[in-house]
This record gives sequence, structure tokens and C-alpha cells, in this order.
Amino acid sequence: MDILCINRQILQTEQKALEINLNSKIYGTFSEIGAGQEVARNFFQAGGAAGTIAKTMSAYDKTYSDAIYGIEESKRYVCESRLYKMLDHEYGLMEERLLEARPDTKFFVFADTVSAINYQKTIKGQGWLGVRFQLSPDGPTNDLVLHTNMKDNDNRLQQEAIGVLGVNMIYACYFYNKDPKSFIDSLLDGIRGRVEIDMISLTGPDFDYLDNRLLSLYLVQYGLTEVAIFNAKGNNIHGSEFLYKKNLMVVRGHFRPPTLVTMDVVKSGFDQFVKEKDVDEDRACIVTEVTLDNLNVDGEIDEDDFISRVKLLSALDQTVVVSNCSNHQGLINYLSDFKIKNLGLVIGVNELKEIVKSKYENNLDGRLLVAFGELFNRNINVYVYPAVDENKNIVTASTMPVPDGIKFLYKHLIDSKQIIEITDYNKENLTIFPYHIYDLIATDENNWENALPAEVASLIKKEGLLGYKKKILEQAE
Repeated sequence: MDILCINRQILQTEQKALEINLNSKIYGTFSEIGAGQEVARNFFQAGGAAGTIAKTMSAYDKTYSDAIYGIEESKRYVCESRLYKMLDHEYGLMEERLLEARPDTKFFVFADTVSAINYQKTIKGQGWLGVRFQLSPDGPTNDLVLHTNMKDNDNRLQQEAIGVLGVNMIYACYFYNKDPKSFIDSLLDGIRGRVEIDMISLTGPDFDYLDNRLLSLYLVQYGLTEVAIFNAKGNNIHGSEFLYKKNLMVVRGHFRPPTLVTMDVVKSGFDQFVKEKDVDEDRACIVTEVTLDNLNVDGEIDEDDFISRVKLLSALDQTVVVSNCSNHQGLINYLSDFKIKNLGLVIGVNELKEIVKSKYENNLDGRLLVAFGELFNRNINVYVYPAVDENKNIVTASTMPVPDGIKFLYKHLIDSKQIIEITDYNKENLTIFPYHIYDLIATDENNWENALPAEVASLIKKEGLLGYKKKILEQAE
């Protein structure tokens, strides 16, 4: 993965903790469950912790934890809802006990609920961490919440990494709150490669200006994760909250813009997916995936362009995955933790052609079966949407040309229904090409709206998305 670097001074964990300890205006509570009290320990060891720490605590026993924070109906104690209960309870106590005594203080609560790797190595290690904090005395509170997966193969090292991550979070809240990119990038200071952050939310009155979907983009762009997810309301979410043991269909595309053919891909693909005998429609869901490769325009990622695309997908009620998975294998690996029962990948026939060609040409050393087996396994079906060629002929998965050396294997994948043709599609939409519609939006020509869902066309005009009338305005100048 290519990782972008931000030009800033990287401080050691001890330096960060000491800087916070020496700031008499910052004062708070630590509540840590599941991986020791490693975050608080860093502040104690840095010196001057009495100026920062009001209280530290842990409640490892579930009965004690329920008595303090309330009963967790889901019976899951390492989850987002548990973290918010911890933040609510501890911040409420802080206001009740210290608000009058310390009127000039910026209060915070740090909380985490973590499941570190166990002795048998059957638990990988993951957790939820959060900070509720003020940026000014008597000011409003804001919440930083994130989910992490830990990569160290040792319990003690995972605890250590959580301790560093917690310090990084608190430091970012107070010293990088005006610089979202540095805020995100700094979270892995001292632990890059040891933890993954695959969900983050930064909310509150001091951050009303910030679109959290950009934070998801930064997580992927700056190498904190390969996959981040947000829902149609624009809220960043984690796969564990809605994907566990579901049947999932993924549609990858540029979505610049999502056209009538785009929505036909989604609808026809999903309709066919839920008809499979092993797919329970009541436990089936769909996500649209945008990769960094698809966002890259002229060598750069334009944030306004990214927000335009995901706003339009949100208008179509789509949950969006942003990823750095240039091939589908990275996404498949990420989803494996959620025990997806059946996974359907929807791609266009031209994309399938490129995948087949690439795997064939790059694996002529005898690894061909292995290479194809990585993508085409028993729990994954690839649904292929047709296209028209330069002669206006419809090309399907069955009629797509493939190299001679792979024809037998390719036929087997079709016969075994690991590659499935999408059959119930709208032929009239096949002549809609998003890149052509994108150009027409800039010039406002040829009734481009007719190629888009009504809500997409309306939002483009209302908010001036995707360079609406850009060329007209340039000419006027």
C-alpha cells in the first residue's frame, strides 16, 4: 500500500503525555477495560500526572461493569454502544464533581473496551476507544470514537500499542483539532504497522464544519486501514455493527456520476443474488465500493470530487465502502472477520476481462489455479453485468474473449456458477457511459439529466456537484 506522508514533527509518546500533563487546563478521567490501564500508565510515567488525571479505573468483571455502566443487552462488551455508555457515565461524574471546583478547565474522558489476543491465539485483538473532550472551559463537548484491530502476535505488545494509541488520541484532540489530516495521520505515531484503525468518528459543535466521510477517506489514504465504511446518512460505521453473518453483495465502480445503468447494475445484481438458494433475503445487504484507484484523477484525489460522488450515492440510499483494494482480494480478506455467509461481487464484463487477463499473464509460472482460487472460492460468486463493444454488440460473461490458455478453467468457473451472468438487465441503458455524462454535466448539454436517477440530477444542480456548468462559467470569465 502506498502511504502518503504529512510534513509534521513526530513526537515520542512520552513527549506527548508530558506536554499534556504540563498543561494545567487539561484534566480528565481514564476508564480502561480489557487491556490493562496502559493509556493512563503512559501519563503516570511521563511525570506530572497529578495535573492531568482525576481518576483511573477498570471494571473487568461483567457484573461490576454492568453495575457501573448498565446492562449490555447484546451481551457484547467490546462494542461501540458499550464505549458510549462508559463516556456518558464518566463524563457525567466529572461534571457533577469537578465543574464548580475547576471552572477554567478543559475536561476530557478517555475510555476503551478492548479484547486483546488470548493465550490460544483464537482472538486476534480488537477494540473500541474514545475521548469526550472540551476545547475550551465551559465549552461544548466533542467525541472522538474509533475502532482498532491489533496486529501484534503477543498480548503484552498489544497492550503496549493500545497505551500509545490512547495517548495519540488525546494529543490529537487538543493539538491537531484544526488539522484533520495531521489528526488522522498522528494516530499511528510510534505504532504504524502494529494497529489498524478501520472506523473513526469525530463529532461535536467544534467539528460541525467537518464531513466525517473525509475522515474515512484519510484513514485509507494515509494507510491506517485498507477499508472504511459509511452509511447513507454520512455516518462512519464499522462492519461489525451490520455485516456479521450477513449475505453481502458488493458493487465496485467510479460512480462519477451514478447513472441509470449504475442503478440497473445494483438492482439487477442484487435481485439475482438474493434468489440464490443459500441466500436469506432477510439477511442480505448491499454496499457500493469506491477504491482509491477509482478516485484518482490526474494523479491526485480531489476531495470535493470524492464528496460529490458519495453524496450522490447517499441520495440513492447506498452504504459506501472506500478502500485501497486495487483487486478484490484485499476486500475479501477484510470481510473474513465478519463471517459473511455468502459474498457476491458485481463487476462489469470489461472489468472481468481485465482481471482474467491480468491473472493469466502474471501467473504463467504455474500458480494459475492458486491465483484464480483466491478470488473464486465456494462462498464467493462473481456477478457479471454486460456491456456493448465498439460495434454495438452486447458482450456477456459467456461471450467475452479470454486467452486460449485459460479457456478450460474459465468455462469451469461459468459452469460451476462461480461466474454468473446477470440476465435481467435493461438493454437500453447499456449505451449510457458515465464518463460521457460527466463531460455533459460540465457543459450542461444534451439533456444529461435523462441518463441519471432524478434524485441524482436534482442534487447535482442544487449543490453544483461534479463540476456542474464548470465549462460554461470558465468561458464566461
